[in-house]
Amino acid sequence: MYSLFFNLIFRRMDPEKAHHLAFRWIRLAARIPVLRTFAAAVLAPRYEELRVEALGRRMHGPFGLAAGFDKNAVAIDGMAMLGFDHVEIGTVTAEPQPGNPKKRLFRLVPDRALINRMGFNNDGSAAVAARLAARNPVFRTTLGVNIGKTKVVPEDRAIADYVSSTERLAAHADYLVVNVSSPNTPGLRNLQAVDHLRPLLSAVREAADRTVTGRRVPLLVKIAPDLADEDVDAVADLAVELDLDGIIATNTTIARESLGLVSDPALVQETGGLSGAPVKERSLEVLRRLYARVGDRVTLIGVGGIATAEDAWQRILAGATLVQGYSAFIYEGPFYARAIHKGLAARLRNSPYATLADAVGAEHRKVTSR
Repeated sequence: MYSLFFNLIFRRMDPEKAHHLAFRWIRLAARIPVLRTFAAAVLAPRYEELRVEALGRRMHGPFGLAAGFDKNAVAIDGMAMLGFDHVEIGTVTAEPQPGNPKKRLFRLVPDRALINRMGFNNDGSAAVAARLAARNPVFRTTLGVNIGKTKVVPEDRAIADYVSSTERLAAHADYLVVNVSSPNTPGLRNLQAVDHLRPLLSAVREAADRTVTGRRVPLLVKIAPDLADEDVDAVADLAVELDLDGIIATNTTIARESLGLVSDPALVQETGGLSGAPVKERSLEVLRRLYARVGDRVTLIGVGGIATAEDAWQRILAGATLVQGYSAFIYEGPFYARAIHKGLAARLRNSPYATLADAVGAEHRKVTSR
């Protein structure tokens, strides 16, 4: 049914306009008590066997919404209503910014992919912090806050920019993510080099601890699939050194070659970050490499090309405690999270593992035990 709706309506619309239309519908449904209760009952059934503990939180399940969909923290309850076990808002920057000029979002339908060069369009951390402070949650969910660098801020002032957002937002976050991997902010990916990343993460950690009393806000970093293997190893080692709580693998890719893309070449060559099914293999490779390096000392979140329960299951076996989706939601529709949960529960029941936690990293343990 959704596939027909997508092809008849959304596919004919500008992708960004379609996103805002769907977003309005989700927010509206979440405001109507009877409708949101019915929607949650249908779309967000709970499976006791999928409950997880991660980042100091108990969650209904491992599957969450990746950053980028709800940039300004306006639809957290709506996304929880649709079945996402955690919702990561952002990316939020210290100062409000409109993002890059339109047109900046493109669908590669035959490849089940998206290209975006949005450029961190958001209301700014002060506005988002005020919105979160005033929020009265309807559904219990874990809230991640993803922060990035303001575009006009030079690289040598990036740390102060991230710290400003941290001071405003950390108190409202169940976990905090430092995004240094978007390809759409000039110079941002340079911050993934450990010489730049170490002082940045240390400063954000210190700011979060200084701002929030009574609890430790988990801190994660989100990396790109385009990192060389030795750089992935370096980030993993840095995460252990700094006692980082987690790594999110991975963001979008700037690669186009060797991905087997079959969409219109003019679309394929649009600049920006590519997400969706074509990123799946590299994201999985990065995740495997990270887990081999850090084991269970750092929580790993797998994202990139997760369209089915099997995709999510493979990430868990490869070492992800949590998994996230975004691009596939555009193509799969409102039953996306429900299908992931149902399929994961079935796979766990048919596996040799008693709990989901037992399955995390099982693939690596099998290899090393041979």
